[in-house]
Amino acid sequence: MFYHIKELQYNAKPERPDPVYAKKLQEILGGQFGEMSVMIQYLFQGWNCRGEQKYRDMLLDIGTEEIAHVEMIATMIAQLLDGAPVKDQEEAAKDPVIEAVLGGMNPQHVIVSGLGATPTDSVGYPWNARYTIASGNLLADFRANLNAESQGRLQVVRLYESTTDPGVRDMLSFLIARDTMHQNQWMAAIEELEQNQKAIVPSTFPQELEKQEVSYSFMNFSKGEESAKGRWASGPTLDGQANFEYIANPEAMGQIPNLNPSPAYIHGSPIPGQIPPGVQNSKYDQQPPLSH
Repeated sequence: MFYHIKELQYNAKPERPDPVYAKKLQEILGGQFGEMSVMIQYLFQGWNCRGEQKYRDMLLDIGTEEIAHVEMIATMIAQLLDGAPVKDQEEAAKDPVIEAVLGGMNPQHVIVSGLGATPTDSVGYPWNARYTIASGNLLADFRANLNAESQGRLQVVRLYESTTDPGVRDMLSFLIARDTMHQNQWMAAIEELEQNQKAIVPSTFPQELEKQEVSYSFMNFSKGEESAKGRWASGPTLDGQANFEYIANPEAMGQIPNLNPSPAYIHGSPIPGQIPPGVQNSKYDQQPPLSH
């Protein structure tokens, strides 16, 4: 059960309206790595959690906080749209949609949402549930969460650099700080999980069933051997099970693909020696026609 209180988690007060910046801010609301994505991701991971109760509680703590961040950004966008799309009250007679387009703002902020935030990214693409990662494997999910917070913090920092509005920067500085905590949180949780299980996901699959000859081989599939200088090319592997091997000229290990001709009813490209489609007594002619 969720309860809503009227106060925001942190202030969301721009100094002045800026409809164009409101369009940019939509990215950290409804973009792939926006607050809506991490909100849904953490909540579903928590609701589906079958591990220790502390992980479920932690996931629901942070997922609920992300709801607060969605509210903050939506509130900020709405205030940035105040007075939009016209620049001055004297121009109010202008067509607001045309003014919005010419002014560089998102016309949907006028047409669809009535000067409010929308569940979309900065180019108007609707938020997509396919952004959500909730696999049931905590280590895999927490690594995805670390990536989400890393990408999200990067985007918020870029938005911070692209405005001089002190009120907007104040809110963004809060979000940047929380992303700092959340990255540290996921790194700590990942480290804890790795102390109790293998680092490779899933840790429960018997390694002897995989093709172990290539389990720790870095294969150079590009011109040059600069990649041989990396930590991933020599020395102990991070899972502690072996040593990395660098293969400068990997050889093909598979067969040459040779697919069978398609049956006549597929009407593919004719192959010399194959009975052309439509010829009587073909295999297709012996089958009942396809229903449409």
